[in-house]
Amino acid sequence: MFALPPVPPLPAPSAFVHTVDNPYFPLQPGTKLHYEGTADGERATDTVTVTRQTKMILGIKAVVVLDVATAGGKPSEKTNDWYAQDKRGNVWYLGEDSFDRKNGKWVRNDGSWQAGVNGAKAGIIMKGRPRAGDTYRQEFYKGHAEDLGRVLRAGVSVSTPYRSFRGTLETRDWSPLEPGVVEHKYYARGIGEVKSFLARGGVERMALVSVQKGN
Repeated sequence: MFALPPVPPLPAPSAFVHTVDNPYFPLQPGTKLHYEGTADGERATDTVTVTRQTKMILGIKAVVVLDVATAGGKPSEKTNDWYAQDKRGNVWYLGEDSFDRKNGKWVRNDGSWQAGVNGAKAGIIMKGRPRAGDTYRQEFYKGHAEDLGRVLRAGVSVSTPYRSFRGTLETRDWSPLEPGVVEHKYYARGIGEVKSFLARGGVERMALVSVQKGN
């Protein structure tokens, strides 16, 4: 097993640009991506909306992305994720406000975090020039959020209900907090994530069903 990478140093606010246009992780306001699949035997959906809202974090203007998941036809989780891109094209993950649905109410879960608060630090969700073998921390809030990513290969062909894609980027995501869980994700240029599955730690598959482009 390779050594875990250090937490990357966050660039100064002046090193960030106003839009997130990384080919594998574009965030055009108004865009909505809808995914469907199964999770542990239940039908699951996930709707990701790039909102027109922003949030200032450590002097950096982050794009707010709303992610709403259902399981078995019922709401299960909703999250506001915060992203920003630097001049090198790296997309930084600056935190999340995440809630689970419990007893008919939304309850904030302990995976919520914000860079600069209680020792939490930003990570990279997608590199500007991803290459096979790249390993990076996506987030770091000790004991709560410690996801990592590794680029496995590029040029992968995948099919989804939305359409088939050539040249996708395949990554492996995992966390020391859940050592038995490994997820593979596929990213297509101009869209972002199009497919994912659990390679270990459960049975879950999700695929892109529809795309509503923003403007």
